[in-house]
Amino acid sequence: MNPDSLTDQLGLFLDVLEAGSFSAAARRHSLTPSAVARRIDALERSLDSKLVSRSTHAVRPTASGLAFAERARRIVAELHLARAEAVSLSAAPEGLIRIDAPAPFGRRHLAPAIAEFLVAYPGLDVQLRLIDSFVDLQGAHLGEVDLVLRIGPLADTRLVATPLSPLIRVACASPQYLAQQGMPRSPSELLGHHGLDWEGLAPPYAWRFEERGKLHLYRPARRRLTANNAETLLAGALAGLGLAHLPTWLISEYLLRGELVALFCENGLPPAEPSSIYALRLEREASPRTRLLLNFLKQRFGFPPPWDQALHAHLPQRL
Repeated sequence: MNPDSLTDQLGLFLDVLEAGSFSAAARRHSLTPSAVARRIDALERSLDSKLVSRSTHAVRPTASGLAFAERARRIVAELHLARAEAVSLSAAPEGLIRIDAPAPFGRRHLAPAIAEFLVAYPGLDVQLRLIDSFVDLQGAHLGEVDLVLRIGPLADTRLVATPLSPLIRVACASPQYLAQQGMPRSPSELLGHHGLDWEGLAPPYAWRFEERGKLHLYRPARRRLTANNAETLLAGALAGLGLAHLPTWLISEYLLRGELVALFCENGLPPAEPSSIYALRLEREASPRTRLLLNFLKQRFGFPPPWDQALHAHLPQRL
């Protein structure tokens, strides 16, 4: 199969999963929803496997679809890297890309991705600044830097945002805490537990849980520890101080190792928040070198991102 055709076919499938519907994916590819559906049908026939389940309101991946998505994302990333290596032998891109990013996410996920990117593009350089200031991550430094990574809702609609990854938040606690205080069976029982919470302005969807199609706020009454830093709340949860409600990009490794227990995930991970992990920039048209990095990060942190892919396999599937 032509590499471009393969990239387009797999890219369309991944966009269907990320967007959650044929119509939303169709808009990204200038296709009709029926054309997208036919291409996904053809892909399923070629694989002899059902990749998505369809309903009136949404398209969701099957277990086979999730497994195939992980492979597809790697194939697309490898094709992009192969092209990058070929280009680097002739008309290699050159120059500096300056990035601001949240320190916890930057240490865990962005820094390794940037290192891999720089290996593929030896003519490019990156200046990565990891910061904790919530104000800086609104994009105040754009103009001084090319990109700002932002996690959560966008405050300034004048900025151009590229979604990099969905955002899922999970309530969790250490096995020691649950052995001492008991396992909450529903979000409403959180009121009787100790909590680890944000000081001041909390993320908009912190301690929000979906029940019967609506979001409800359930937060532990006693806050053993408050902080303006997610890694501090994680440390408190690992020490057994109480319950935390934290993003999967931060806690997935601890859930997989059993150092933390995911709550209310009997049917798999909860749905992604309406907000996302974004890369912000000022210019409508990104520079060629910035566009290369954005495409690379979209493939590296796409749907499902690596940290959620591991949890999808570890937790029961949503019904």
